[in-house]
Amino acid sequence: MPDPALDTIADATSDAAKALGRFLVLDLTRVRSGPTAVRQLADWGARVIKIEAPEKGGGEGLGGPRHGPDFQNLHRNKRSLSLDLKSAAGKAVFLKLAARADVVVENYRPDVKTRLGIDYPALRAINPRLVYASISGFGQDGPYRDRPGFDQIAQGMGGLMSITGLPGQGPVRAGIPVADLTAGLFCALGILVALLEREVSGQGQWVQASLLQAQIAMLDFQAARWLIKGEVPRQAGNNHPTSIPTGVFATADGHINIAAAGQEIWERLARAIGGAALLDDPDYATGALRSKNRDKLNAEIDALLRAKTSAAWIEVLNAASVPCGPIYRIDEVFADPQVRHLGIAQPVHHPKLGDIDIVGQPVTLSRTPSRLTRAAPEAGQDSDEILREFGFDADAIAGFRRDGVI
Repeated sequence: MPDPALDTIADATSDAAKALGRFLVLDLTRVRSGPTAVRQLADWGARVIKIEAPEKGGGEGLGGPRHGPDFQNLHRNKRSLSLDLKSAAGKAVFLKLAARADVVVENYRPDVKTRLGIDYPALRAINPRLVYASISGFGQDGPYRDRPGFDQIAQGMGGLMSITGLPGQGPVRAGIPVADLTAGLFCALGILVALLEREVSGQGQWVQASLLQAQIAMLDFQAARWLIKGEVPRQAGNNHPTSIPTGVFATADGHINIAAAGQEIWERLARAIGGAALLDDPDYATGALRSKNRDKLNAEIDALLRAKTSAAWIEVLNAASVPCGPIYRIDEVFADPQVRHLGIAQPVHHPKLGDIDIVGQPVTLSRTPSRLTRAAPEAGQDSDEILREFGFDADAIAGFRRDGVI
């Protein structure tokens, strides 16, 4: 059942969305994976209090410089409370907040929260309904438990770098922090499942995610090739590893992507580019043969595509129902008319940066859509307001500030 006491806590982001507005979240996260998880909750209206150590006010270590693009994109729709969890008074304040919270999210190394006395067993004792979420590099236990975890390390250990890049190039990292981002997304999913289950059991639970697990899960069919068939996937460059011809092809003025998966689309592609003769070549008669002879086939397709520009071919291929598309720089992505129509770049006002655009949610709900209404907060900018909501008077707050607790 909802806690009536929470109604006294200011819903500073209630207009962000209504879907999760009844949940209070304490955000202890930093860098990327944890903030990614909390961002999923904040954008759907959860009441998020970002708790920061007073000495971390610049934002370094928490997602880059506070006024930089990364920090602003990660920490929107939150309020900030500066709090020294290493002090007895700061810990006491946190425990008072945790007793009324629905969710706590942290991505310390596994031992840190225990040393601080704010691990799951400690908080469960004062709030059995609490959903406590932890993200680590390698898991909360096991031989690598205490190792520091970073995205690139997980990309390597999780197999992604061995299948990314051109054949024979050597390991290549992905251009985005895949392990960080997906660990955060999987953690947010786990939190939502735990909150749903709590409606039945009345009990919270400990949600655990790690960069290594997330990266392995993202291997998806590449992992299944090994687990089920004993195949070790290799680098395939821009070619799809199993569906040919799918990849990057040169045109008169650049490159385009084409995905001709399956016999029917392959036949449509060949005819659309003036390569009907390719359909009579026995080397390309089946998917398996096209895969075996992919280099030869790709060269023949490239030769035909050099006759027209990328834009011309995209028009021709779409008319023939052949999946294709341009290969954009990031600035071109946001200039695309479909991207503009989807509205994924959303404006928010920052008191110092002015009006800025940040990346919105990629999923739409018809009745309770997410909204970006509050820029990332300054360090501790909401401390007084939050503490008053939890019953601390002006003298107590002044004492906390005098003693460096906030």
